Amino acid sequence: MTTVGRLCNFVGGEPREPLDAARASAIVDPSTGDAYGDAPVSGPADLDVAFTAASAALEGWRDLTPSQRSLAMMRIADAVEAR
Repeated sequence: MTTVGRLCNFVGGEPREPLDAARASAIVDPSTGDAYGDAPVSGPADLDVAFTAASAALEGWRDLTPSQRSLAMMRIADAVEAR
């Protein structure tokens, strides 16, 4: 089985540990019941940081044309398919 390790949040274009790093939720393989990693459990302070980053990103996103937004979404889809 592949070990994922400890995941983190992705905010403002970069990975971030949750502000309350003591909180983690096990990632469990349902077919075996074995834990193979930890995912962050975000608290209110983490949400505040994420919402602030999202608000800042909206300013640039809203000024793009529909064509530019579509191209950005297609690039994201291509990256997901590649992985």
